[in-house]
Amino acid sequence: MSTYKDAGVDIDAGDRAVELMKASIAKASRKEVIGGIGGFAGLFDASAMKSMQRPLLATSTDGVGTKTEIARMLGKYDTIGEDLVAMVVDDLVVCGAEPLFMTDYIAVGKVIPERIAAIVGGIARGCEKAGTALVGGETAEHPGLMDEDEFDIAGAATGVVDAHLQLGADRVKAGDVLIAMPSSGIHANGFSLVRHIIATQKIDINKNVADLGRSLGEVLITPTEIYALDCLALIRTLKENLRTFSHITGGGLADNTARVIPDGLIAIYDRATWALPHEMSYLASLAQVPQPDLERTWNAGIGMVAIVAPEVADLTIASLAARGMKSWVAGQIEPASLLTMPGSSLLAGKYQSR
Repeated sequence: MSTYKDAGVDIDAGDRAVELMKASIAKASRKEVIGGIGGFAGLFDASAMKSMQRPLLATSTDGVGTKTEIARMLGKYDTIGEDLVAMVVDDLVVCGAEPLFMTDYIAVGKVIPERIAAIVGGIARGCEKAGTALVGGETAEHPGLMDEDEFDIAGAATGVVDAHLQLGADRVKAGDVLIAMPSSGIHANGFSLVRHIIATQKIDINKNVADLGRSLGEVLITPTEIYALDCLALIRTLKENLRTFSHITGGGLADNTARVIPDGLIAIYDRATWALPHEMSYLASLAQVPQPDLERTWNAGIGMVAIVAPEVADLTIASLAARGMKSWVAGQIEPASLLTMPGSSLLAGKYQSR
């Protein structure tokens, strides 16, 4: 006789995981959510959109790349979910959309209820930080395809913006200012390079590193900063003087900024306005990573950029500071020359030394 459990799928373990995660999911809700978890679909009351002139739904899907391997190596699973939320919801606010709800997908080699609950707990905590509801998800057990301690996570979120308030490249003008918000570390992009350096340099990520003040593992597992509520607050405060945002993820600072720059203009960052994070300098120095490669792989210390009219630069920085978010003027928008690509971005100068 063969059973599903003999094949490697433990339904009872999955049920236990659901019970363990219920309390954390309950905190990641909004008044518009109808019903609880366990249904075939999550329900969200969209009545409030009736007050909008032309509501546009925005959607985003993402994952955390191979940062999952760092979590597995450390045996620490309670923060990787925050990274997932950040990757998804902060893409939505770039166009001015308020993130409304999110779903997740977790694939594992073996369901260990406490581990699944820890991952979902991080997702729920991230949703709380973003003002977003976690309305459902899926945990899939893949015996034979993944090792028992392997896992991967992905998520999708939906938001809404009134059409006339949509942010984008069409609002950006010459003379606008680039307001940078710092990253909390490497975030959740470029970990294939990180893991390559760990492997080739034979680094013990549990060992304390004097230059970092703690172990490399502790630094790397730091959750991605979630900027959604800070960005939404700026939208309300600055109105038309806020042109758009750029979420600095895979591809680095210049490439992601170029995505929101119209033809005829160029975004120029002044590296002298900030210093590279310690861990990026440490890893780059250890493995001799070329600066151009570093800047196209990691975020270089900036996680979100607001492009604003020059007359509200000080107000932007003060508004963010009042919310506990540091920021600074990192560059500006200039007319593009014949030598630059249309709608492009570049980094100039040298980083501050620490």
